[in-house]
Amino acid sequence: MCFRLINFAEIMNSIKRIKLMKRPFSLLILLLMAAMNVCAEDYGSYYRNMPVSMPVPVTPTIPDYTVSINDFGGVGDGITLNTEAFEKAIAELDSKGGGHLTVPAGIWLTGLISLKDNIDLHIERNAIIMASPDRSLFIKVKDGKKDRKCTPMISASKRKNISITGEGVIDGNGVYWRPVKRSKVSDVEWNSFKSMGGTEKEDGKLWFPYDLKHYDNIASSPERQETMRTHLIRFTECENVLVKGVTIQNSPKFHLIPTRCNNVVVDGVTIRCPWNAQNGDALDLSSCKNVLVVNNTIDAGDDGICMKAGAGQSGVGNGPCENILIENNTVYHAHGGFVIGSEFTGGMKNIVVRNNRFNGTDTGLRFKSGLGRGGKTENIFISDIYMTDIKDEAIVFECTYVDKKYSVKDSDNKVTVPTDAPFAPEFTDISISGVVCRGAKTAVSAHGLPGLNCVHGVTIDNSVFFYTDKDKDIDSNVDVKISNTKFETFR
Repeated sequence: MCFRLINFAEIMNSIKRIKLMKRPFSLLILLLMAAMNVCAEDYGSYYRNMPVSMPVPVTPTIPDYTVSINDFGGVGDGITLNTEAFEKAIAELDSKGGGHLTVPAGIWLTGLISLKDNIDLHIERNAIIMASPDRSLFIKVKDGKKDRKCTPMISASKRKNISITGEGVIDGNGVYWRPVKRSKVSDVEWNSFKSMGGTEKEDGKLWFPYDLKHYDNIASSPERQETMRTHLIRFTECENVLVKGVTIQNSPKFHLIPTRCNNVVVDGVTIRCPWNAQNGDALDLSSCKNVLVVNNTIDAGDDGICMKAGAGQSGVGNGPCENILIENNTVYHAHGGFVIGSEFTGGMKNIVVRNNRFNGTDTGLRFKSGLGRGGKTENIFISDIYMTDIKDEAIVFECTYVDKKYSVKDSDNKVTVPTDAPFAPEFTDISISGVVCRGAKTAVSAHGLPGLNCVHGVTIDNSVFFYTDKDKDIDSNVDVKISNTKFETFR
């Protein structure tokens, strides 16, 4: 996989070797352009036999200039804070027009890392970039005032040609951020959390990493501090993004979040966290265009591969997730293997999900939204999905997620939503075929909302489900057509 500009001297030497120097100069220019554009062709093979046309994402071109974090005072001893070393190294690359920042073997404790144009963060095998447990390092200060929320450890905003590559690890040190439910851990694990200090709530049913023994709080209460949990890697309004080969783990919240980005490739990445990590989404794409998600392995505490497109009117302005290809991925634990929602008022358009396997997810294909959060889906093609040991539904449409500002409590404290609330979900134009599922409580579940056409134009074809409780749980007001499909259970 090429993700850098080819060195001009290398091209000249190659031309000499094949005795082309006497050819017209225009040929030299064509060869140079071909060498520089090799990257754009690398992923073209994945786009054969597509049910809908979409462009191959443009991958980053990174200048052939390399520095090491060691050159800027970095120390990978797991004790030294390397925030300044990363900042200096990135500034040096930026002054040269970009290049590669190499992180060698070691444990590199750090605060914020902000990537700039034309920079590749290359993490070598046995290198671990780890978020400092000092949570105050992730609060930006602007004009002498602290932000109300924390910033992801690695971020980029409005940048072009950025990548994270290598065989190393990015670790969010999430244990210092996440609350823990007593019901989701063993006695040994619970006592381990309590040994850190912390604060128990709800009669010992919930533990917060608040008032820890060795690290200060960053908020006035456990609940307020919990709202400041940050993501691990976020790219916002960036163009030509590549994340390849690395392991991303243990985030305080979501792990990898490209938002309003164009041309994104996530290839051969491992994303992992404890199965019970609260809000531990693995990969969330939000209003992104021209994306390839391929060859990844996911084991997460919440949704696995999730598509979002904003809520309310702002989501409409951000636009849809569009031209997305998701292929050859494995999802172990997750609330859903492939997910749309819950918020996607910007819509979903031209999404192909094929040749993936889900082993042990709560649900397989999960479409979730509700009033105030929903948009419209268009040209969604899902095929050749292989599932085992699915806890709940293999395929589920759920339209009962509710934006709190639209909910109303009656005299019995029951939450209801007015039927005229805006942004109702419309799951439509969805083709699902070639699903093979061995083990799900319910094979296909689809629930709409009264008086609304929330689920229609959905087909499930040429599939096989082995279920343990129900074959179908489908409301009368939804339109899901199932054909050439076998449902089996214990006899």
